[in-house]
Amino acid sequence: MGEQKTVFITGANMGMGALKAKTLAERGWKVFAGVYPGAPTDELGTHENITPIDQDVTDGKSVKDSAKAVQTHLGDAGLDLLINNAGIANKGIGVIEGCDIERGQYMFEVNTWGPVRVLQSFLPMIRKNAPHSRIINFASGAVRANPAASGVYNMSKHAVIGLTNTLRNELAPFGIQVTSIEPGAVKTHMTANSAETTQNIWKEVSQEMNDVYGPHLKETTTTHMVDMLENSANEPQDVANEVLALLEKKKWKPSYLVGKDARPMGPMQKLLPARTFEKVLQKAVKIPQYKG
Repeated sequence: MGEQKTVFITGANMGMGALKAKTLAERGWKVFAGVYPGAPTDELGTHENITPIDQDVTDGKSVKDSAKAVQTHLGDAGLDLLINNAGIANKGIGVIEGCDIERGQYMFEVNTWGPVRVLQSFLPMIRKNAPHSRIINFASGAVRANPAASGVYNMSKHAVIGLTNTLRNELAPFGIQVTSIEPGAVKTHMTANSAETTQNIWKEVSQEMNDVYGPHLKETTTTHMVDMLENSANEPQDVANEVLALLEKKKWKPSYLVGKDARPMGPMQKLLPARTFEKVLQKAVKIPQYKG
């Protein structure tokens, strides 16, 4: 029997992070689960192969301390897999013209700078196990669809794609595989109560923005997008299995669309001109078109 594989997963105290941690633990991996300090870990559980590690991805010292803790557990060994899973979607929401930039900056601190902090602290451990070590960064299917009134979130996840593509060049000499995951909607805490969440989009912006954009986009964001989320959202275990199945592949593509709602966007985007693809997506969520 080979040596036990090791992985660090950010944002693993709940949701998809916890599920991936438990799935890998059950498959025999040694899992270091990044947990926001003080956060409940009921979903993560107490599997013997899981070691919770305190980590706030927005805090540089916290991230460095978490890396030191993992390295202490590993001794002289390296790390086989890093999964940048931590992310949020409910800060700085609303149309671009009216979104709260300060709240949006916090979204970037989690979704974009968070993975950068983690990479800076954990890459030495990943390099130790090159060329067999790997990195998975979680982006979003939103980078293909770019839903209205979610601009800051979309931007933060587009940045993750850029991060991954740059890493693929920088780590190619070491043989380290890196990819971005672009999942569709998943039935997790992030998409729970979607009707209430989408209503909050319009509470986050001024009355003026409601008056200007509401007549055109409120129904799109609070009704049509909710219907799509509730009818098309993927089961968490299905998404986790699809992501972890990539570990069986020898070579990785720069990104993978994951989930029954996201996967079709790949071939559509290849076959259709960019403007036609955009129009198809706008029609799907009933974004009204200017008629002049």
